Amino acid sequence: MRYLSPAMTQNTQTIDVFSPYRLGPLHLPNRTVMAPMTRNRAGPGDVPGPLNVTYYVQRAAAGLIVTEGTQVSPQGQGYARTPGIYDAAQVAGWKQVTQAVHAAAGRIFLQLWHVGRISHPSVQPNGGIPVAPSALQPAGQIMTAQGLQPFVTPHALETAEVVGVVEEFRRGAANAKLAGFDGVELHGANGYLVDQFLKDKTNRRTDRYGGSALNRARFLIEVTEAIAGEWGADRVGVRLAPTNPFNDIADSNPAATFAVAVNELNRLGLGYLHIVEPLPSDPIAAGEKPDIRFFRRIWGGTLMGNKGYDLERANAALRDGIVDLVSFASLFLANPDLPERFRRGAALNAPDRPTFYAGGEKGYVDYPALGG
Repeated sequence: MRYLSPAMTQNTQTIDVFSPYRLGPLHLPNRTVMAPMTRNRAGPGDVPGPLNVTYYVQRAAAGLIVTEGTQVSPQGQGYARTPGIYDAAQVAGWKQVTQAVHAAAGRIFLQLWHVGRISHPSVQPNGGIPVAPSALQPAGQIMTAQGLQPFVTPHALETAEVVGVVEEFRRGAANAKLAGFDGVELHGANGYLVDQFLKDKTNRRTDRYGGSALNRARFLIEVTEAIAGEWGADRVGVRLAPTNPFNDIADSNPAATFAVAVNELNRLGLGYLHIVEPLPSDPIAAGEKPDIRFFRRIWGGTLMGNKGYDLERANAALRDGIVDLVSFASLFLANPDLPERFRRGAALNAPDRPTFYAGGEKGYVDYPALGG
């Protein structure tokens, strides 16, 4: 089946990763998006520094860069050396990044992030307890400065406290604008706070934010509306992962839950929806598999696919109208000039996985471009 997508209304020629795309007010020269990837390379105070500038500028040929997850408050942090967007020094650090990317003719969105319960008192303000929709301890351990530590039971946000967290996202969005970004993406995936509200394994609330799928989607919608109020909806994207079990999360019927959430997002006129697609190993207890075709049927705007794409698969999905944009993670990490390598049919650098979160230049800014 061939799907009618926004891409197909822009160009009647064959669509591939090299085709330009109009994303709201932005002109993307190609459809390869650099996916958000945590790299643990922020400087003291969680401020982006010169190393981060180099990393993003090297990848400015992407149609769009989406930055690593960036915490909207100190409470939103879960890992060491992840950048923030809640104080003036962080805004100034990110401004160095955006200015350099724009000078290299690139486009860049900031991903707004709050980890919720996927944190530890060692990185919380004053050694506090992480927050979550419900007081449910995640299985497993988290890496801290003292090594691996068990997750703790989080504090369940009171109804009145939720409003304050929404405001943290709004301020983060406003600060991203001050830092010179072209837009923002809300991190609603991978077991972090927005995802914790959405899914019934982690949301056992009995107030207006719990129970039905519509209530569980309320936090997502309120945060998205707050962000869009700062930016305009067409410069806002949302990333969702309906079936990814990462961080001990699941939903009993993800197709039903995310159909409700996406239908609510549809009315906001957002720039795009970014879907982390199911793996064969992802558990689905009941209902339809919410794959990318599922979202193509229910989402009215620009749709971005993510998960294990290579050039052949990306071009097939674009050609058939299943997606409008494709995001690449480890391929962009290891190949700063990925669009040009695709264009030339050149060999790809292999990602050096042990260095993904190791800090420093190695495995961050030392991957060779074509021609050395």
